[in-house]
Amino acid sequence: MDHARTILRQRTRRRFRVRKPLTGTAERPRLSVFRSHKHIYAQVIDDASGRTLASASSVDRELRDALSVGGNKQAAEAIGKALAERARAAGVTKVCFDRGSFKYHGRVAALADAARAAGLEF
Repeated sequence: MDHARTILRQRTRRRFRVRKPLTGTAERPRLSVFRSHKHIYAQVIDDASGRTLASASSVDRELRDALSVGGNKQAAEAIGKALAERARAAGVTKVCFDRGSFKYHGRVAALADAARAAGLEF
């Protein structure tokens, strides 16, 4: 089997395994993180109503200008802080963290730590 397909299959299985016990409710929405090589994206999602309550990414116009590179730990920290501020403005203080198919390490951990420091509880 092709190596790229094996990696993709492993990521898909890991994402479903991590995601299965997590459900975002109105009281405690889900903070979902996705990272690519160049950028990082985060959303606060209420799965019960299927709505995104707050989002931030390194491609957002106001954040993109402040960042030199969108795919490093400094960018992840800035995204975590911005997301926490936007979530608190939407009335969200507690979330459950969904790392997706990514290890809790590096950029994902930096985003989570910055969101915690800015006032989100998880």
